[in-house]
Amino acid sequence: MGLQRFRAAIVDLDGTMVDTLGDFEVALNRTLADLALPPATRELVERTVGKGSEHLIRSVLAHQMALPEAKGYGQACPAWTVDSLYERAWALYQHHYLAINGDFSEVYPGVSEGLQALRGAGLALACLTNKPLAFARDLLQAKGLAGHFGQVFGGDSFERKKPDPLPLFKTCEALGTLPEQTLMVGDSSNDAQAGHAAGCGVVLVTYGYNHGEPIRSTPALAWVDTLTDIPVALSL
Repeated sequence: MGLQRFRAAIVDLDGTMVDTLGDFEVALNRTLADLALPPATRELVERTVGKGSEHLIRSVLAHQMALPEAKGYGQACPAWTVDSLYERAWALYQHHYLAINGDFSEVYPGVSEGLQALRGAGLALACLTNKPLAFARDLLQAKGLAGHFGQVFGGDSFERKKPDPLPLFKTCEALGTLPEQTLMVGDSSNDAQAGHAAGCGVVLVTYGYNHGEPIRSTPALAWVDTLTDIPVALSL
């Protein structure tokens, strides 16, 4: 099979190139503190990331508001619901995430080398993430990865987010490739579902955030421990 069947690769960001769990945890817990809600555990954040900021915030709010220690706040605010708090929480989260974007995150081993290998094989690269575009661009720049990508798209770039295939179709259009000529590289069933629905080849990394589920149970062309393993994995 090999890389020769592909002309481009679409690469996810959070959990695939950069371990951003620390950024999410800090920004969310500062937001929760501003709302007088108990802090979220790292495990909750890890299970919830990957489907966009709106899903992340709503899911964490719902979980924290249901905790016994949050009941006092709810009694003081009779109209206290996820919907009633969401707009304020979103604004607070944006503020806090912008202030710390990249400060509590690290590039995974082999990412830059793996991206360079894909480019060296003649593949055009695009980053496609459910993270808001402005945050994604700033993070790629801060981590020295921006130069690898001709295109960068975020969760607010299109009408729908992954796992819907629309963002992949649009990214392929921008790259000038057909989906079957394009590789989707991600860390979760979210990426795989979008890739399969679009008709892309799918490669999944064995680290990252897959909603608490083992990633090897998700169908893919290959599962790799580092991006540098992709050329060999696809030749097997």
